[in-house]
Amino acid sequence: MTAASMRENNWTIPNVLTVSRILMTPGIVMAFADKRFDIAWVLFALAGLTDALDGLLARILKQRSNFGAMLDPLADKILLDTSFICLAVQGWLPTWLAVLVVSRDVFIVGGLGLLQYSGVDVQRGIKPVWFSKCATLVQIMLVLLIMVEHSLVLSYPVSRLLLEGGVALLTVTSGVYYVFIGFKMIPQNGGHSA
Repeated sequence: MTAASMRENNWTIPNVLTVSRILMTPGIVMAFADKRFDIAWVLFALAGLTDALDGLLARILKQRSNFGAMLDPLADKILLDTSFICLAVQGWLPTWLAVLVVSRDVFIVGGLGLLQYSGVDVQRGIKPVWFSKCATLVQIMLVLLIMVEHSLVLSYPVSRLLLEGGVALLTVTSGVYYVFIGFKMIPQNGGHSA
């Protein structure tokens, strides 16, 4: 009964939006594979919209949950890492930038897994910081700009260069921050962190 009610509580409107963002990712990849870049950027824009809405609705409707707190950043990583890989394979984005973004996320997820395995309460100890949220926003803007450029045959080189620089800076900054916090949380002498 308790487990069932906990499961029901997880299916809030914000969490449904987050799950829909994950489910849109294969559609974006298929659109890329079929060279339907117009469909790809529309799907990506919708996915980006769910990212903005789920957090807003969670606050307004008071529907925050532990499930949503874990699922939301995971959905962002799945969507953005997949999109960056697609753009790099297409030759529309510098490979080094895609490697930087994906590597940071792999390190973060791997580090969180190791900390969790060591008995650290990572959800309580690590909170998203503003520059990490900015990194996600700038990544979304860059992917959307590149998709719009190529599907509508437009060119915004200055905006693109600024966004690429912003993505690189914020990705490195947030990555270094999380690594630093992660190392501080490693249990000493086999004990659990405070």
